[in-house]
Amino acid sequence: MRIFLSLLLTMLSLHAQTGPPAVTVDASKFPSLQAALDALPESGGIVTIPPGNYEINAPLRVKTAETRIVGSGAATHIMNKNESGEPAIHLRPPKLDTDKAARLWRVQLADLRISGTEKSGDGILAEYIQEIYLEGVSIDHHGGHGIHLRSCFEDPRIADCIITYNKKSGIEIFDCHDIVVNANHFEENQDALRCADSFNLCMNGNNIDDHLGNGVIIENTYGSVLSGNMIEECNGTAVILDRDCYGITLSANVIAHHLEGGIDLRDACGCTLSANTFTIAHKFSVRVGSESERNTITGNTFCNTYIGKGLDKRPAEAKTPMGTDEGTGVWLDGDVQGLVVSGNTFSGLSSAAIWSTGTAKSLIITGNLCLDCGRKVAKKEAWPSLQEGPDVLIRDNLVPGAATAR
Repeated sequence: MRIFLSLLLTMLSLHAQTGPPAVTVDASKFPSLQAALDALPESGGIVTIPPGNYEINAPLRVKTAETRIVGSGAATHIMNKNESGEPAIHLRPPKLDTDKAARLWRVQLADLRISGTEKSGDGILAEYIQEIYLEGVSIDHHGGHGIHLRSCFEDPRIADCIITYNKKSGIEIFDCHDIVVNANHFEENQDALRCADSFNLCMNGNNIDDHLGNGVIIENTYGSVLSGNMIEECNGTAVILDRDCYGITLSANVIAHHLEGGIDLRDACGCTLSANTFTIAHKFSVRVGSESERNTITGNTFCNTYIGKGLDKRPAEAKTPMGTDEGTGVWLDGDVQGLVVSGNTFSGLSSAAIWSTGTAKSLIITGNLCLDCGRKVAKKEAWPSLQEGPDVLIRDNLVPGAATAR
């Protein structure tokens, strides 16, 4: 009897752990994609969508947890023809209207293309989805955001997607936590990514190119890292930290050819900028606003398009690869305090290496190299051009040709 009871308890335990059997739904067997999604039980399952063009006029609504929707790569093409600003795919707990604590867990989309029009809304709108995972999705030409995460608080992940030509942000994130955005391509959205009122954004190894507005905008978010990203040719600024950002590291990014600037610390505290390369930033490579303090800028390279005396064998008219010979340094905009600028290389800049338009205090500038800077300003402003307040230490910097190294 004891053996029987033991076996019964073991079986019940396994059943409790595994839950109902997995369900696989082949969308080709249903009259519409929505019908295929609705065929999933409340316990979820997988919906496979074969190759083909699937025109929709209303959002595809995903209402079940533990659900994976997978296509056949770009050959599975969902085309949103809606003209009233509605999303192509809407992930949302069905009981949310009556139960504010309702959540869906572990919804995944993979290996398909979702396109829209200027009159459609977001490509993917996800609300209150925990551990959402988007992988290998091509998402383009939407009138709203490409991917829009709202209150997907626990561990959202976006990886290996290509997000292009959306009228708003490529990715819009609000009220999320422990976010991973890795190895994606962003091209010609308004802004590439906006993350607001969130925590712990981990954004690594992305390629961000040709944006009509800015690259990455982070607001009211802390404990985050942006590293190893290539951010090129924004009409605005590559990276903006605003509205009480703190404890953020921006490291090992290449920030190239931006008509406004490279990194704008509008309202940032306790942040580190290290090992980044800034080239062809037109107005500033780094701006530090008066609302920012206790930040460190170290080990970065600020440069123009020049590649080195004697190394460039091309004719003179071809010596600037981007057709623009421009470079800028660090701008202290307003009354800035609490800043370390150390171990950087400033070379071939139109601006001064470091300049201020307010009073700088509690500032350390040490161990930097300044070569051929201030080309479009008075030579006396090449290094540094500051209105110095109290507690400013400037020493052990090398400016070749200067009477003294300060």
